[in-house]
Amino acid sequence: MDKNKKEKLDEIYRKHAKSLYYFLYRLSGSSTTAEDLVQETFYKATISLSFYEDYEVRSWLFKVARHAYLDEWRKRKRWEWVPFIDAIHKQSDLLSPYEQPEDYVTAKESEDDMIQLMKKLNETYRTIIYLREDEQLSYQEIAAVLDMNENQVKVTLHRARNRLHEFASRQHF
Repeated sequence: MDKNKKEKLDEIYRKHAKSLYYFLYRLSGSSTTAEDLVQETFYKATISLSFYEDYEVRSWLFKVARHAYLDEWRKRKRWEWVPFIDAIHKQSDLLSPYEQPEDYVTAKESEDDMIQLMKKLNETYRTIIYLREDEQLSYQEIAAVLDMNENQVKVTLHRARNRLHEFASRQHF
């Protein structure tokens, strides 16, 4: 591997590895699996890096990561839904010295409720909500990750949000 390619791959890794890890952890529910899948994603990136321009790399990496997760899921023949949202949620449950304990407990309960609601959604709905809300990918980037066109992404995201709202209404949230 030449020096420029290695430097470019190092830069891409530093820029995207953490968000890919969180994405894969939320899908798999396992830190070990997420770490393995991040490695698999970057292995594939090493092989195919020359085909992708800088503006496409982020959505392409999420697409590769999602496919790696689906391959792993099929291999293990998991038929149960896997956790989507990490209870820590990017270290959000660290108690702030300025936060009241009651507020912390209320926020934690709300987060746990959301985790349970998200578990009820299918993988595509969970993925599309995560990519839009947490990773803030554009509709075009999400379309590239999920092999959809932009209109399909908008419709699917709308349906996912409606389904989430429906589940929340049933639970009286």
